Amino acid sequence: MGLLDRLSGLLGLKKKEVHVLCLGLDNSGKTTIINKLKPSNAQSQDIVPTIGFSIEKFKSSSLSFTVFDMSGQGRYRNLWEHYYKEGQAIIFVIDSSDRLRMVVAKEELDTMLNHPDIKHRRIPILFFANKMDLRDAVTSVKVSQLLCLENIKDKPWHICASDAIKGEGLQEGVDWLQEKTIQSDPGCEDMRR
Repeated sequence: MGLLDRLSGLLGLKKKEVHVLCLGLDNSGKTTIINKLKPSNAQSQDIVPTIGFSIEKFKSSSLSFTVFDMSGQGRYRNLWEHYYKEGQAIIFVIDSSDRLRMVVAKEELDTMLNHPDIKHRRIPILFFANKMDLRDAVTSVKVSQLLCLENIKDKPWHICASDAIKGEGLQEGVDWLQEKTIQSDPGCEDMRR
């Protein structure tokens, strides 16, 4: 059973299709994370960079997932916005060892959060501070500070330290995402936890 099977209760939907957008800069580990989320018999041994985007579909006993793995290369990032309207949850992956491009990741995150198809929706966002196994990696707390995640007040969000190759930290993120609902709770004050 893969981690996506555990998402069968994701967002309170049953026997429905859930659209999850997986975003982040190129080489952040998006495809590796998606691969680890698949059932073990469906995992690929060779991971190659995504050009444009790829769509992965999985089924659990009560849910069908469509995960859009969007390329993070500069020339493809403008494609992300075409899928915002369909997205019911977002996984945003950051290479925690790439300090030089952390500013670019923040710019892309801010652009996404201010897009009309995202801005006024209470869509849950799971952040993976990935590549924690690398020597130059900063902590998930530092990634959160660099991306100014504390400023996200209108959407539930969570950040997990992860090592996609080993699968470390992915379960925590999946468990959090599974608990979140798509429909907003107007009485909820602290949406970060």
